[in-house]
Amino acid sequence: MGRLGKDFSVRFVWAVAAFVLAALMIGAGIAQRTVFQGPTTQSAGAVIDSDARYVLVDGAVMNMYPGAQTLRADGEGEIFAAYGRTTDMQAWLSDTAYTAVTVGDEGALITTDIEPAITAEPGEDAPAGDDASATPEATTEEDAAGAEGPDPTAASRDPRGSDLWLAEYEQTDNLVTPLQIPEDLSVLLAADGESAAPAKLSVTWPITNRTPWAGPLIVGGAIVMAVGVWLYFLAIRHIRRSKGPRRKGLPVPVTEPIDLSTSASRKGVISAGGVRRALSRGRRPILAVPALGVSVLLLAGCSADAWPQLGASPTPTPTQTVIAPEGQQQPAVTRDQAETIVERVADTVGEADAALDLDLAATRLDGAMLAARATNYTLRGAIPDYAAPAPIVSGSLEIILPQAFDGWPRSFLAVADDESSNTSSIMVLTQKDPWSDFLLSYAGSLEASTLMPDLAPTYVGAPQVQPDSPFLIMPPEEVAAAYSDVINNGEDSEFFEVFEEEGDQLRASIASDRARRLEEFNQTAASTGSLTFSSTEGAFAPYALATLESGAIVAVSVRESDEVRPTNEDAVIKLDNNATVQTLAGADQSATGFETTFSDQIFFYVPGQGSSERIRLLGYASDILEAKVIP
Repeated sequence: MGRLGKDFSVRFVWAVAAFVLAALMIGAGIAQRTVFQGPTTQSAGAVIDSDARYVLVDGAVMNMYPGAQTLRADGEGEIFAAYGRTTDMQAWLSDTAYTAVTVGDEGALITTDIEPAITAEPGEDAPAGDDASATPEATTEEDAAGAEGPDPTAASRDPRGSDLWLAEYEQTDNLVTPLQIPEDLSVLLAADGESAAPAKLSVTWPITNRTPWAGPLIVGGAIVMAVGVWLYFLAIRHIRRSKGPRRKGLPVPVTEPIDLSTSASRKGVISAGGVRRALSRGRRPILAVPALGVSVLLLAGCSADAWPQLGASPTPTPTQTVIAPEGQQQPAVTRDQAETIVERVADTVGEADAALDLDLAATRLDGAMLAARATNYTLRGAIPDYAAPAPIVSGSLEIILPQAFDGWPRSFLAVADDESSNTSSIMVLTQKDPWSDFLLSYAGSLEASTLMPDLAPTYVGAPQVQPDSPFLIMPPEEVAAAYSDVINNGEDSEFFEVFEEEGDQLRASIASDRARRLEEFNQTAASTGSLTFSSTEGAFAPYALATLESGAIVAVSVRESDEVRPTNEDAVIKLDNNATVQTLAGADQSATGFETTFSDQIFFYVPGQGSSERIRLLGYASDILEAKVIP
């Protein structure tokens, strides 16, 4: 019995020791994830005492601590929040009073009431400010553009939907939104521009409380516990299988064998061997299930930061393949911003086209695009079956080339694919000042075989090329007139060799149309009238953005006119089958004749000086502009 007892006690001692060690390990791991872990977030807040309609939270506030930010604003009614570049925010607020929230010397948030700035005179440069608490006179470069902003004493301005914002949010009474913005961006808080901005705001950051040994301790404890359970089972099994020495004593009572056939019919009676087997079968699960259940539950609660990161290396930061020239300013828009703007333009113009509402169209169109829409609305209002203009292509933009400019006016070029028609559209959009929306001024269709020049990436942008730039083979301000001369004179033009003829579908189309119409006119009215064609520079200023090969994409407008005049005093020009010219001219016949004008919006690639390439057509659009009686 001594040896049996010794073996029995040793196994049980080891089992108990394993249980104790497992409890300590698991308890230590759980404690690291609970009572010893500490807070998981840290916050900073401010109370706005004034009744300011706008609150500007500086990017330094949002980046007081590392990690993603959670912004919370409390007020009454609708609460609006948007973020964008700090300089853009300050420019938008430069005509009105607002409250700036910045970081004080001791790390606390401070609020400063900012008065409206005085807009600089045209041509004066105002240095951009680095701190949102600085007065707007020294915070933006929009003054350099000379844009005349709203009167500081004018009515409030609704901040919702501005093209300056990179993103915007709106909730009722309490606005809570996760953000992750860098220090050069700021957050604008407001209501609707008329009511006071939210009175309370706070920013919360996560605290990284890594517990790299919590997971190993819990898992190790579970393993030790399993070992203890196994030792306990071995001790029980050993004592049952071991037979100690028999002792002499009282005689064993005589018992009768149990008849299984008869006892089985009596409820609740089983054999002694059956009891032993039932107990032995049931004891193993009872011991193993708790250990397995505890392990599963504990492992389920362990996240990635509960384990050591062995051999982990920081995520490499991607490097830019194109480096912006030193001193180049920021791109006017981001990719997401440009796609949002183009989508807004497409939606608004689509509504205007359906309602023939020129005033609505003027909120998103300008220049040649607005002029073409005005003519189309007039014709569709008078001619029921007159075709509507092609819709503005939006969606995912294939190419976005923003102007690299911090001031105003600012613009960007975009190319969008229309999957339904398998065509692409190239467009130029311009924002006149911080308070205006981007307006579409030029748009044209790209041919499927069009080869675009190499362009800077969206995050770099490109500088605008001045109209009289001497660094191109032809200054942008001369391109429209030179191309018009090629249209008029063909190979006899002095500029014929400057423009690439191959692939120029516009020039071929114009020549073919003129030849067809002149042939038809000569067959019917050559003896009584004359038909002449001319092409001249359009009324809208050219626009150019630089490419990587020192060239530029240049957008220009060209006017194509045709005149029908009588050749004798008794002749009269009649418009029997031309409802379009009748509607625009307001007459169906004239003794002096009619002049019809078309507007062409044309995009060229103009190479830089020293290049052996020619000026190449990229895309175009042509629309009837006006028709009138020749005086």
